[in-house]
Amino acid sequence: MEAANERQYYVDWVRVFAFFLLIFFHCAMPFVVYGWEIKNTDQSIGLSRFIWWLHQWRLPLLFFISGAGISFSLKRRSVISFAGERFVRLFIPLVFAMLFIIPLQVYYEWMQKGKYHGSYGSFYPSVWKFIPYPDGSLTWSHMWFVVYLFVYCILLLPVFSLFKINALDKLKQRVSSALSNPVMLVLLSLPLILYFFTLYIKYPEQQSLLEDWFLFLFSLTLVFYGYFLAGNKQFWITCERYRKYYLLIGMTCIVLLYYFYWWRSELPKKQDGRLYWYGVLNSLHIWTLILAILGFAKKHLNFSNSFLKYSTKAVYPYYILHQTVIVAFGYYIVQWQLPIIIKMVLLVLICFIIVGVIYHYIIRPFKLTRILFGVKLTDRNERRSNVFQEKASAPA
Repeated sequence: MEAANERQYYVDWVRVFAFFLLIFFHCAMPFVVYGWEIKNTDQSIGLSRFIWWLHQWRLPLLFFISGAGISFSLKRRSVISFAGERFVRLFIPLVFAMLFIIPLQVYYEWMQKGKYHGSYGSFYPSVWKFIPYPDGSLTWSHMWFVVYLFVYCILLLPVFSLFKINALDKLKQRVSSALSNPVMLVLLSLPLILYFFTLYIKYPEQQSLLEDWFLFLFSLTLVFYGYFLAGNKQFWITCERYRKYYLLIGMTCIVLLYYFYWWRSELPKKQDGRLYWYGVLNSLHIWTLILAILGFAKKHLNFSNSFLKYSTKAVYPYYILHQTVIVAFGYYIVQWQLPIIIKMVLLVLICFIIVGVIYHYIIRPFKLTRILFGVKLTDRNERRSNVFQEKASAPA
């Protein structure tokens, strides 16, 4: 069991892994059958099947890790201070990205679709008409994750305030300890299953915040789970001890999901038995895979190095910039007569290089750019503390 002040490096590693996986995911999107900003002429069915699986759990994992980060953050600051910090690190980068980073994605998307043919200089002023996409050029695009996370933080502020009361915090610890039983942790998938049963058909995933109840409640639940469970050491011990069992459950669900639903893209379309089985299998798959990843990370990744120290601050700027870089360069790459695998590898390399240069030489050295891209400014507490801090609570 860790000492109370030992930094939980494995949580940092999971966070870095999840966000860098996001870059791979979006570099693959031009080459799969699902719609996206830019598309290659040919698509890969095999890659499409793999990407669909990643899509099921990559963002649920991030929402859980964000909730865990909220828990660690609130140990060090008041709820009011936390709310102000969330505004600076989530809302300001969101607005900045919508006005100055994301419009380039819309420009290249419209160029490929033949909706626009002029220069970017003549296109950009359309952003300031504040007409929402797709009729206009103002959109939060991939930053929808930040929108949802910011809203969750605001909605949960009363909950955070209640658990600042000493008696309620002790109650929270007792309940989270009880829930950290290996069987009880699996049963926490029941609310997720219920969302599939009641909301999956009526409210398909939109990432639009409004009228997106399935995704909204599913993700909110995972943020709350992260907040409620991560502060309890027994939770992490259980994940580590039973990681192989959780992985086995998740892998079994994956095999069944591919056999009955994903291989031929035959997803449930109506409220029937196929939907109910899908809800059970996919909820168990997502939740137990998250538990397994956390368990393996705790077992094997509780260490730090120079890469981790650098990456924990770099991932949020990478997140903000990566899709715009992929769309802009991908617009030209998809026109080349090359195999899909080579195009995709080029996109991955270009994305990491371009964003890496921008972060290291433009964002990292200056206070203003650090604020605009959500990078936490170094302070005395950060230099002195070994406690896992709030960096995981934002998609930084």
